[in-house]
Amino acid sequence: MDLVGDAWTPLVLREAFYGIRRFDEFQKELGIARNTLADRLRLLVDEGLLDKQPYQEEPVRHDYVLTEKGRDFFGVLAAMSRWGDRWLAEEAGAPVVFHHDACGHDTEAEVVCAECREPLLAEDTSMRIGPGYPERLRQRPDIRRRFGAA
Repeated sequence: MDLVGDAWTPLVLREAFYGIRRFDEFQKELGIARNTLADRLRLLVDEGLLDKQPYQEEPVRHDYVLTEKGRDFFGVLAAMSRWGDRWLAEEAGAPVVFHHDACGHDTEAEVVCAECREPLLAEDTSMRIGPGYPERLRQRPDIRRRFGAA
């Protein structure tokens, strides 16, 4: 959430998926203040979601291109879009439709179990401490309660 928890960062990434690459194009499409946009682009480059590639030398100007890490954020945006379509869309329907070019159908995001491919729903999913959970926190009573550890 530290990386994408503000209002602008997911919108900058969305525009990158739409094919926007240049600072002025991001600014025009989003109506975002230039200093805010500069901060978000710098953060996304520093975190490895965008790559900054020069396209002009005098003055120096850059394209901002999605990296593999950035392209992997697509599922997050698609899931957010599906939620918005369900709960916020007007009667006319979804403002943007996802078209899966591989099969030729309009579609929507669905989060599924990577093993059985069934929908991953809150009511039949639990979270457990994973191998990367900080060792110093594992034995705290509140953490053990949160994850149902005995």
